[in-house]
Amino acid sequence: MTALFRLVGVGGVIAYRALFNWTTPAMFVGTLLVGPIFQLLFFAYLGRQLAVADDRFYVVGNAVLAASLACVFGGTMAVANERRFGTLGHVLLSPRSRTAVFLGRALPYAGNGLLIAATTLAGGSLLLGLRIPVAALPGLTLALVAGSLACAFFGLTLGALGLRFRDVWLVSNVSVALLLLLTGVNVPADRLPVGLRTVGEFLPITHAARAARRLVAGDALSAAAPALAAEAAIALAYAVLAAVLLKLFESESRRHASLDAL
Repeated sequence: MTALFRLVGVGGVIAYRALFNWTTPAMFVGTLLVGPIFQLLFFAYLGRQLAVADDRFYVVGNAVLAASLACVFGGTMAVANERRFGTLGHVLLSPRSRTAVFLGRALPYAGNGLLIAATTLAGGSLLLGLRIPVAALPGLTLALVAGSLACAFFGLTLGALGLRFRDVWLVSNVSVALLLLLTGVNVPADRLPVGLRTVGEFLPITHAARAARRLVAGDALSAAAPALAAEAAIALAYAVLAAVLLKLFESESRRHASLDAL
């Protein structure tokens, strides 16, 4: 058991350091910390102009959404960059569980997403004057953790496609756009067509944003618990799906000798 924890924890951190593409602190801060705050302000002022929703709706929604960029693309890079850099074969030759190796890689990106979400929430609250009840902070932290994990495992699921498809980044870009549009973070869910609303129910951060909004509005943690449980279930479902796809595509790629094909 200790060896498994070391494989998941230490292995994930080492892979994060090796595969993370934000090479300078300035790029990290500008892209992942400052960028989401400007996006939040854009949608908040657009919402004011169109009278769609109040500032609280956009501050909380975009704070949860902020985790998606690092988590989805990070989870994708955890697999796809091994193939891109020509090191995938070395990973797959390891006698250790590849499922544990790759699932562990999603955790540092989830932590990264949590940092970004918290920074965006704090920055947006200060700039737009949103007061968050102190009693809501523990539940709000749980919502951001659940949303970050769900996004990271969702990204890992997309990364698993990199064992089969060459241009997995096209899929990732489209997926991030779907998170922006269908999860209710910037477009109220009740204004979406029924079909799109149904799709959004199965995407990461939909339920995390719903829980976070209830908590910031002053509701008790028990009122947000169903949404938190739904987000945790989605995170677990994507983790299982990622593990299945990684195992399946690894076997198929070995059979067709296509692991290093670019």
